Amino acid sequence: MAELVPVEAFDMVIFGATGDLARRKILPALFHRWCDGQIPENSRIIAAAREDMSTGEYLERASEFVNGDKKAKAWAAFSDRVTYTAIDAHGDGPGWQTVRDALDDDPAKVRLFYLALPPSVYGPVCTAIGRHGLNTKASRIVLEKPIGHDFHSARQINEAVGAVFDESAIFRIDHYLGKETVQNLLVLRFANMLLEPVWNANGIDHVQITVAETLGAGERAEYYDRAGAVRDMVQNHLLQLLCLVAMEPPVSLDGDAVRTEKLKVLHALRLIRAEDAGKCLVRGQYGAGLIDGSKVPGYVEEVGRSSKIETFAAIRASIDNWRWAGVPFYLRTGKRMATRRSEIIVQFKPVPHDIIRADAGVLQPNRLVIRLQPDEGVKLMMMTKDPGPGGMRLRYVPLNLSYADAFEADYPDAYERLLMAVVRGNLALFMRRDEVEVAWRWTDAVIRAWQDGACPLHTYAAGTDGPSQGSLLLSREGREWFDGDHA
Repeated sequence: MAELVPVEAFDMVIFGATGDLARRKILPALFHRWCDGQIPENSRIIAAAREDMSTGEYLERASEFVNGDKKAKAWAAFSDRVTYTAIDAHGDGPGWQTVRDALDDDPAKVRLFYLALPPSVYGPVCTAIGRHGLNTKASRIVLEKPIGHDFHSARQINEAVGAVFDESAIFRIDHYLGKETVQNLLVLRFANMLLEPVWNANGIDHVQITVAETLGAGERAEYYDRAGAVRDMVQNHLLQLLCLVAMEPPVSLDGDAVRTEKLKVLHALRLIRAEDAGKCLVRGQYGAGLIDGSKVPGYVEEVGRSSKIETFAAIRASIDNWRWAGVPFYLRTGKRMATRRSEIIVQFKPVPHDIIRADAGVLQPNRLVIRLQPDEGVKLMMMTKDPGPGGMRLRYVPLNLSYADAFEADYPDAYERLLMAVVRGNLALFMRRDEVEVAWRWTDAVIRAWQDGACPLHTYAAGTDGPSQGSLLLSREGREWFDGDHA
């Protein structure tokens, strides 16, 4: 594993520190980086939330998520750097003075504000941070997705946050961009001469991007029933993956160079109109079914009321530029699917002339399978001769790079990597304001298209790969969804 380089000392204020995100993701990420020696001893973590409790009570609650098999001594040392305060995050009160007192007075020390809060309060909290004089030249703010629920709300949030923080200090986090395999996509494309010459409409038939979950709405039901699959997953995760696959080579891997190329892809995405909804969009909602052999209720039963929100979406997207003209990008995401997986399938065009006898087997196109989770890895599916006597027989096999097999040491998870990137001020793995707003403009058009185009809400059984109409989206063009595990 690459050497873990310590970051400079920092102070971090986590607003919404009693929430699920802070306890399950943010604090464990910081603790793991502490255990590996990346966080200096003079760093401080101020946990802030509405609930009234002591620092000791907060740490006792948090310990079940961060302690694990780590040594108690390490947890005790980490805990000494944590302070909890009750606070009205977007108002006034004594909690703000407690935060001020806990922060280092050195204006050059990196100061992070992490908003593990609903996006509707991002603006008010930033206004309060400015009003209480906590923003310094070395301050940075981290915003969780989604930034708003449509283009107009995203713009309002960006303007409110931008009134207090410079754009260079705003880190809009999408944890998918912190995944090892996602970052490796840039290396695969731009550090290997083998792929780049055919990475275009001349060599690629189509691209599939799938993010499937076996979980239902669960504890996020209240939020999810307002958002749905497109707002929750497509607007951020899937579009970011699409951009990394489709972007032109940046001049460097610096923050704005990468983000500028992603923005060009978003601008080139063809808006989907109502008259195209039938051939470009499929939406569904899961009913009762089986997950791992156990019965699970349908979405309506889980949320306890009638709902027309989609838990599955499949989209045929087009990028109108020279590199990708005529190459469809199929996006698919859903809850209560058959398996949990996130993967990118790049299917290349077939060979121009088949010289193999028909009885030797069927030629299949080369496919690059990039698995983000679980079991991160990369496979290049190729045709080869089945060894042995008896004539020519073909077999479709992978050239396989499994991260678990190739790299023996554990490596930081997405939140760990992204938090350290914030401390270093590396913006490459975060979304810029114009990226977010252009992505929402395209997403809003998708939602309008299926509303205006009377796109039906199909039902699918939990534990399946979504409604059958999702497969028809590809099959009517002579294609099919590909599961890399079933090669």
